[in-house]
Amino acid sequence: MSHDVTPSTDSPFRSEPTARDQAPQFVLPLVVRIEKTAPPARTDALETAARAVLVLLSDERSVGDGEWAEVVRDWQDARIRKVVRRARGAEWRRAEGLPGITVTGKSAEVRVFPPVPLDGWPKDLARLQVSGTDLDDPEPPAAADVTAPVLWLNPDLDMSAGKAMAQAGHGAQLAWWELSDEERAAWRDAGFPLAVRAADPARWGELTAGGLPLVRDAGFTEIAPGSCTVVADHPALR
Repeated sequence: MSHDVTPSTDSPFRSEPTARDQAPQFVLPLVVRIEKTAPPARTDALETAARAVLVLLSDERSVGDGEWAEVVRDWQDARIRKVVRRARGAEWRRAEGLPGITVTGKSAEVRVFPPVPLDGWPKDLARLQVSGTDLDDPEPPAAADVTAPVLWLNPDLDMSAGKAMAQAGHGAQLAWWELSDEERAAWRDAGFPLAVRAADPARWGELTAGGLPLVRDAGFTEIAPGSCTVVADHPALR
């Protein structure tokens, strides 16, 4: 799923043309492992994808003079796009052979790769399916621990698992940008605890008006441009 965050007028997730559109465009590939006989739970996949984005952003290869740092900077200077594809069996093994990081949840495995040009995907990733990535929760997820970061999903939007995984990644990235170096280090050292939950419809308006980081989708797929998809509620930002 392909997508595009707020608050500034030059946000990387707005649908209106900005200077970001003049920069070379990159995309962050994420691949979720979905074996036919043992698919991951939906909420776990969303949370694992969000953590995978944070793991890549904080990896030593992505910062300073690291081997991925330049392409990560170029990606963040343009529209922030993420594409979630699915793999199983030999497809997953080939994906694991490419430079990247695999992040594991309770049942989910998500591999995140350094950004690639929009038209420059490695062939072993380009051939993977995008559409139809949907998952279920066998049981309703437990209530979120609000003393930890929570990525609240818009309860009025119906998104596929792939779309929601990308949106959760956007929300995690917005929260990361808003934190101090010390707050980032504390979150990283704790293993990036977070929850992804659908917001209570009665609270959604309050959440979007509370000054927390808010993702507005660019509308490339599934939902209308400018739709508010995620509120990133990190305790340090309240």
